[in-house]
Amino acid sequence: MFESFEALTALYESLSTEFTADDLSGSGLTDSRRHIVLRHFVEHPRFDCELASRQPLTVRKL
Repeated sequence: MFESFEALTALYESLSTEFTADDLSGSGLTDSRRHIVLRHFVEHPRFDCELASRQPLTVRKL
């Protein structure tokens, strides 16, 4: 999906304080992969964020 972890980190840093899967549409990811990436952000300790809403799936940076 990404060439490196740094590329994923750069994507995260480019996103606004609160974002949804639709905000990843320009990254070339399919619908299901965008949701996987959102969940990865929430679950990985490197990314300081939380799940703000399940419908639509929304992440909020802390």
